[in-house]
Amino acid sequence: MLRRTKIVATLGPATNDAKVLEDIIRAGVDVVRMNFSHGSAQDHMGRAERVRAAAAAAGRTVGILADLQGPKIRVRKFENDKIILNNGDTFILDASWQGLGTQERVGLDYKELPRDVEPGSVLLLNDGMLEFDVLEVRGEEVVCRVVRGGVLSNNKGINRKGGGLTAPALTDKDKEDIKTAALIGADFLAVSFPRSADDMKLARQLMHEAGGKSLLMAKIERAEAIPVLGEIIDASDAIMVARGDLSVEVGDAAVPGLQKKMIRMARERNKLVVTATQMMESMITNPIPTRAEVSDVANAVLDGTDAVMLSAETAVGDFPVETVTAMARICLKAEAEVEGDLTERRLLNERFTRVDQSIAMSALFAASHFKVKAIMANTQSGSTALWMSRMNAGVPIFALTPVDATLTRMTLFSGVYPIAFKPTSRAPATALREAEAELLRLGLVKEEDLVVMTIGDTVGKTGHTNAMKITRIGDPNRA
Repeated sequence: MLRRTKIVATLGPATNDAKVLEDIIRAGVDVVRMNFSHGSAQDHMGRAERVRAAAAAAGRTVGILADLQGPKIRVRKFENDKIILNNGDTFILDASWQGLGTQERVGLDYKELPRDVEPGSVLLLNDGMLEFDVLEVRGEEVVCRVVRGGVLSNNKGINRKGGGLTAPALTDKDKEDIKTAALIGADFLAVSFPRSADDMKLARQLMHEAGGKSLLMAKIERAEAIPVLGEIIDASDAIMVARGDLSVEVGDAAVPGLQKKMIRMARERNKLVVTATQMMESMITNPIPTRAEVSDVANAVLDGTDAVMLSAETAVGDFPVETVTAMARICLKAEAEVEGDLTERRLLNERFTRVDQSIAMSALFAASHFKVKAIMANTQSGSTALWMSRMNAGVPIFALTPVDATLTRMTLFSGVYPIAFKPTSRAPATALREAEAELLRLGLVKEEDLVVMTIGDTVGKTGHTNAMKITRIGDPNRA
């Protein structure tokens, strides 16, 4: 049974072994995430090579997502690695402190914090586990009262409740890492903590200057991003619902509603969307998920997300293969409950600006009226398949392309199954017959299946899809 929703898995020590890497790909991983917060350029290059080798061995197409670190808004290290703070304690976050942290103060990676807060500001540390009220700012010292105490250890993150930290989305490290992402041919580039469309435009400019062609993904994790969400989505190719930092900044109760809103907005704008953070967190140490995690993954599928993402579960967890297997099972079960959204009203209300886009919508319209088994899209850039994937056709979309970059890029399109295919002829009729034969060879269709096909008069040219055909597989009477 083909799974519409794609699975993104973060790589790390738990998946360094070649066999484990191949096993998680066989279990259902469609895209691997490389966390650029860890490792050198050489590490990332070597890992990309291992991913491609494992995908080839597994006989699957796998995309690569390079995830930029973004600004480090963190405390520095402590003398004894950690301290325990009690409610009511006074504690100083000191941008000028060069030594190791003590029970009274700790240094900061983010030197602008004293300029970003004022008395009354609320700071949340370690993913919101600790809460500080800012009492006063004395030069480079931010003097705080502990409202909710606990353990504070090395390098824990800092958020300001409601947003307001001015750290730029792209650091000097990120700018160098973009060059690495271009070098390894990453299919997707995730930008951490963007506050505006300009952050995404700058990342795209730097990617192009580095010679890369990655699709740009905005990680929505700052409170400031919410009021300008539409602008950020328009400037991106995809978004990530990054529920960790976002939850800390806007409050956990606001996130479920925002998740639904972001997924809807992305799909309406023909953009991709990934839902992330703690989806199967308990499986870091347990071989089965909790009931709440099952519901979380299923609800993201029901919301219409293109992909669900695993982080620590596959990066450092004890059960990476079991986690992917469980996630794939949950996605399939949830998809069985999803009704197709190819209503005539929605299709007829779509506005087309390009010929190939109108052909994609025509194919969906035909699929909604005939009991077709599949849609077969011959594509160079993947655009036709992307537009089709924005609505649930209720049938698989087999996207055939001779372009390697397009092949791996389509691994994130929900309901789309990329297939490497190079026709021997530029004649559309011949190319369609060869594509049909390839699907038969792969066992994806069978004789007499009714299918919808799309292709261009000029086979092999980008943006030239201008024909749609409804036919039966193996029909000897067609032209």
